[in-house]
Amino acid sequence: MDDKKKIDLGMLAAEAGKNASALWGKAKKTFVQATDQNDDGSFDMKDVSAIAEAIGAAAKTTAAAVKSNAEERSRELERRMLQPIFVEDLDNADFLLSKLIRVADIDKKHALSDVCKGSIGFISEQKDLKIIHIFRDKVDHFGLTFYPDADCELYYVDPSDRDRYIALDEYFGYLKVERINELQKIAQDLGAKHFRVTYKEQKSTFSGSTVKIKANAVRATGDAEHNLSTSALSAVEVAAEMECPGHAPTQPHLRYLQRESSIQTLITLRMDKNSPLTHQKFTLNLSNSSGIKEKDAIKIDAALKAMKISGNTTVANEVRNESRRFFEYEIDF
Repeated sequence: MDDKKKIDLGMLAAEAGKNASALWGKAKKTFVQATDQNDDGSFDMKDVSAIAEAIGAAAKTTAAAVKSNAEERSRELERRMLQPIFVEDLDNADFLLSKLIRVADIDKKHALSDVCKGSIGFISEQKDLKIIHIFRDKVDHFGLTFYPDADCELYYVDPSDRDRYIALDEYFGYLKVERINELQKIAQDLGAKHFRVTYKEQKSTFSGSTVKIKANAVRATGDAEHNLSTSALSAVEVAAEMECPGHAPTQPHLRYLQRESSIQTLITLRMDKNSPLTHQKFTLNLSNSSGIKEKDAIKIDAALKAMKISGNTTVANEVRNESRRFFEYEIDF
């Protein structure tokens, strides 16, 4: 290599060294400025300590956020499991009372849970049946009425009043009396001179044969198409009977019997001024207006079993018994 080329390469190497030195100087200055935590113009152990503290604080903040999110998820999971009800929930359009409700003292799980503090009850799902549980000392918040009082445990909604609940143990007996009273009031409003309500109950049998009651269509003259024979009955009693002076009819207000076509026809005929109606007799099946169907009763029994609540009968049995019970209604004008 000639001397000129050696000189040029030497100059290039020297220039590259100067540029590298300048770049390192700039990088070093930038690093010091970025890491200098105490503004003394240099990066030393004090800066290392400050950076460590900053990293530690950031880590604590992140850990606290993670912990907070985990706690909130845990609270939400607990809330979904315990399903507490609060006073403000009652005004929510999505909140609906179940047909079956339970009134009881607060249980340990809800009493000890932070997410349930201030709650007035809770919701549970038992064998596909939604049940509202009301804490006994919070009953007044729900604005409900209870028969015979609020001291029982299980209640089912009154079929004629959504805000009234009847103790499950007395449900069918209570409705029997209420429907007898309603038949009496209907007779009085229609201006009857005489009426009689006879309660009848079919004997239970183990055969597949059934007795069909064809008493839904009332005729202006004549009795219902079928009367139960005495031999097929296990109980017969006159539930109500009265002699009255009679008067012009007024429109009755129906509650439990509002869907009974025979009652509706009776009222229509009596309210017609041109009707020749003087006597009527027909049979009413109690299961038509009891409010609990057999498929619902089976669900109730399954729910009670899941909650370990038992008695000497089942709701399904009572519904089946109700299907064998009738009122014979006889009225004269």
